[in-house]
Amino acid sequence: MNEEHAVLDFFSQEENLPLALVAAEHLDGIRLHHNNRFWKTLRERLDSLIAQNALPWCSELTEDRNSEDCLVGLRLEPLFNQRTFLRPFMEQQLLGESYRIYYGLMWNAAPEPAQKNLPAVEALRSHLAAAGFKHSDSFLAWQWSPWHPRRKDFLLRFSKQHDELLKDAMRPWHALLEGYGEPLRLANHALNEVPRSATISLDQLRGKSAG
Repeated sequence: MNEEHAVLDFFSQEENLPLALVAAEHLDGIRLHHNNRFWKTLRERLDSLIAQNALPWCSELTEDRNSEDCLVGLRLEPLFNQRTFLRPFMEQQLLGESYRIYYGLMWNAAPEPAQKNLPAVEALRSHLAAAGFKHSDSFLAWQWSPWHPRRKDFLLRFSKQHDELLKDAMRPWHALLEGYGEPLRLANHALNEVPRSATISLDQLRGKSAG
């Protein structure tokens, strides 16, 4: 019996249940700590990329709606005010019992049909679709990553191969900001030129859907 199985066998015994519950609580805290550290350190690298290339974005950490202590992602906000725009993002989503990271371009507010059908926006969507990105009402483009940020394999790699993992996690950002940077700029410029009757935030849209 290997060490992992020995530990599991120990905690599975009824008399050791109190210890198992205490250990589980501490492990949840450890997972959360590393989860948050991943997003914070990734943000530092993203900020360096933005500064090095003088990009017109600033980064924002995304918190879990149900827990301010839990970070679930990163998004970019434009430096200049704009009512409707597309922003690069990377977030983790709970799928069953596991989180998985996805990334792409999301709308800051629900777009009108005329905005979604702008040639520059259509061109950007086509570029990303050709690269395998999906799209939905809230996302012009999104794609799953191979990373599950609270699983054992991810946590061990983050602990032992910290720099390598962060380099891998920065590749989607390089692609979105450099590979698709110009089409994204043109799409947001076109969106800024189109008048809009009313801006509906995605939070409001979700609220209506829930109702």
